[in-house]
Amino acid sequence: MDALLNGGSVLIKALCLVLVIEGIPLFLAPGRARRAALQVARLDSRLLRIIGLALMVLGAGLLLLMRS
Repeated sequence: MDALLNGGSVLIKALCLVLVIEGIPLFLAPGRARRAALQVARLDSRLLRIIGLALMVLGAGLLLLMRS
């Protein structure tokens, strides 16, 4: 647990980077971000699951490629 709370943890750094990246469109173009969120809210649950799965597989695959 101490390793997770340590500021040098790769996981903590990655999560911080996610927050920064997620915040950029909200700060720079709040109207567009709102419209995009409304469009996502209208998508079918099945399609959202497929998109989520594809993003997870892509992210995991990229991490594996970077490790080797």
